Amino acid sequence: MRVATDVFRFRDTCNVYVLRSGRRAVLIDFGDGAVLDRLADYGVDEVTDVLVTHHHRDQVQGLARAHAAGIRVWVPPVERDLIAGVDEHWRTRPLDNDYDVRQDRFSLLRQVPVTGTAAEYRTARYGHAEVYTLPLPGHTPGSVGYLVDVEGRRLAFVGDLIHGEGRLWSLAATQWAYTGFHENQGKEGVAATVLSCLQLLGHGPDLLLPSHGEPVTDPPGAVARLRSRLTELLDMNRRTPWDPERVLAHPWAEVTPHLLRNTTSVATSYALLSDQGAALLLDFGYDLTTGLPGGHDRASRRPLLASIEALRRDHGVDRVEVALPTHYHDDHVAGFNLLREVHSTEVWAPAHIAPVLARPEHWDLPCLWYDPIPVDRGLRLDAPVRWREYEIGVHDLPGHTLYAAAYSFTVDGRRVIATGDQQTTEWEPGLRPEVLNYQYRNRFRVDDFTRSAELYLRLRPELMISGHWAPRAVTDAYLEMLLAKGEQLARLHREILPADVDFGAEGFGARIAPYRSTVPPGGKARFEVEVRNPFPRGERAEVRLALPDGWHADPPLARVDLGPRGEAVVEFTLRVPMGTPPAERLRVAADLTVGRTRFGQQAEALVNVR
Repeated sequence: MRVATDVFRFRDTCNVYVLRSGRRAVLIDFGDGAVLDRLADYGVDEVTDVLVTHHHRDQVQGLARAHAAGIRVWVPPVERDLIAGVDEHWRTRPLDNDYDVRQDRFSLLRQVPVTGTAAEYRTARYGHAEVYTLPLPGHTPGSVGYLVDVEGRRLAFVGDLIHGEGRLWSLAATQWAYTGFHENQGKEGVAATVLSCLQLLGHGPDLLLPSHGEPVTDPPGAVARLRSRLTELLDMNRRTPWDPERVLAHPWAEVTPHLLRNTTSVATSYALLSDQGAALLLDFGYDLTTGLPGGHDRASRRPLLASIEALRRDHGVDRVEVALPTHYHDDHVAGFNLLREVHSTEVWAPAHIAPVLARPEHWDLPCLWYDPIPVDRGLRLDAPVRWREYEIGVHDLPGHTLYAAAYSFTVDGRRVIATGDQQTTEWEPGLRPEVLNYQYRNRFRVDDFTRSAELYLRLRPELMISGHWAPRAVTDAYLEMLLAKGEQLARLHREILPADVDFGAEGFGARIAPYRSTVPPGGKARFEVEVRNPFPRGERAEVRLALPDGWHADPPLARVDLGPRGEAVVEFTLRVPMGTPPAERLRVAADLTVGRTRFGQQAEALVNVR
């Protein structure tokens, strides 16, 4: 079927679109690859590039043919691992007691190398074609669409976002998580489809070209019909009707005239506005969320930038200059790299958070983002930083995690402190308790919440903004309650944990870094072991590495003298024998003795050999 003079549709396991220029072509999706046998029908001798809308097998089951033919393959950023790394996905995907209902198993049987990922929110050249890549979550969390201007018309290649004049190819694919108590639970992709369709219309497409079915010649009419049906389906389980237009039009709520709160993100991000047209973002994780998909693989977490356009449109922002994390958790930083790529946003981070962002594999911590996040400017603790007309205090804030910071500033005459996920800010005396949000694996220490309460008392903010709860006006009673509760938490830990052996709240006497590493056969790697003396007297600590058979560590035994409750770091060089076969996640452990007490293998690290 001819779509335009040089655009054709080839029917296969999905619709494959051929964009011709002379004797060359770019393909949108690939199906079984049979299109390569029919190129002469379209006057084409060579395919230079394939652009994939999503990872499902019907889109890409023949993709190995493209790779074998030397064709460049471009895939959605979030779904790269479901194409180029799908062997590992099949090996590790949980199957027993499985509550992950996504269609992530509707993927290639064997992985295929790819050239790269499509540049979202930007126009890039693929072969001869100038293509704008638009995130279109719905059919899958990571789906994208491709917009191409041809002969004065804008063609939108939309994958399985829409089928025909107002239907879906699959409703089952839109169920990203097991049904639960969230209003969109089990219908995350339904809501995302509506939002994606509305955003797509904002780009003015003249023709929608789906992966299944006929071209959509009336995009606004088709979207209106689909939006009505899907919204009715969503509202069946909601207490209040859903208004997707409002979600897109007004994502930012005013806290003060120059401080805005993102109401559409998983962890709340805030925009601090300058009168000079710039914005600084405090955290920016999962924007425009309709509910998190099941699973924790890379394809289950999708950063978006939908709310940034509203800053430009409604609040006079012409550049998002800085992104500032309260802590390293994925729901607070997932969008940082995309902000940098699309808007040239700089990432500033305190000195103790920056290394965690930059080298996630180094750390034994939960909630790490999948990719390194480079930091453009490191910030010193307890030294204010100037951004535009604001002076921002940077404060250590351990508690929720050891790698967290609070930021204090004055905006519109109000003293504000941003505290991330430290506490819930929902205290109502006699009705609702304040929750001190400690997680042991985040490296919580017994006195952390006492120290944070003392910080607040010293700064005396008028307003507290946090990661998952509404802004709170701060009173003396609230600050005194936080101090009392922090002291109570510390006291209870000391009364419950052993009095004679103090490994702190975490309960371990050693940690190894890097936690994850890759070493070639015959190679070596350096490890640091952080050790702690749990006794109220000075002691000598001894550390040995427990290694796979045939491996060696230098030194075989490390000794260090520690003061009372003291800590130190000892170093080892690990040597992997030549001829060691490739392996994943081989275990190395630190065996600790302090004084006359052997505590055994207190910490592990994982080593890949390849």
